[in-house]
Amino acid sequence: MKCPFCQHPDTQVVETREVEDGQALRRRRRCAGCDKRFTTYERAEVSFPGVVKKDGRRVDYSRDKLAASLALALRKRPVSADAVDAAIGRIEERLLQTGSRELESAQIGEWVMDELKRLDDVAYVRFASVYRSFKDPAQFVQILEEMARGGKTIRAPRGKKS
Repeated sequence: MKCPFCQHPDTQVVETREVEDGQALRRRRRCAGCDKRFTTYERAEVSFPGVVKKDGRRVDYSRDKLAASLALALRKRPVSADAVDAAIGRIEERLLQTGSRELESAQIGEWVMDELKRLDDVAYVRFASVYRSFKDPAQFVQILEEMARGGKTIRAPRGKKS
């Protein structure tokens, strides 16, 4: 693999570890040319189902788009990158388990909401408000009540220490 910094063709694997519950390998590499280190990920190449959008368009599944949606909902929230990667892995596992050639985007959206509910209350409400196109504050109250009924506690914002 070429070095991303100097394009030298010789790099050495310094460390390898499993990530995403064993679904991928993370490798730390060192360039023999410039001695800089960088990280690569290795995943099995699989064929994901196509995604049917609300308007009927068909698009290829995109891990990057899924990651961007999660990142937007989780922006400035205390959730680790490893937890986000694991959530993406679980969603992709569900995609593959369907065995379908195509899947409605609404189904993927529901799975994203399930994962966000596990990761962070605020991110879940953020995503749900956009995904379900909330029109008024009563819809926010409704989703908060649903979360409270489900035993999910809504954390109060932390105050600043003086």
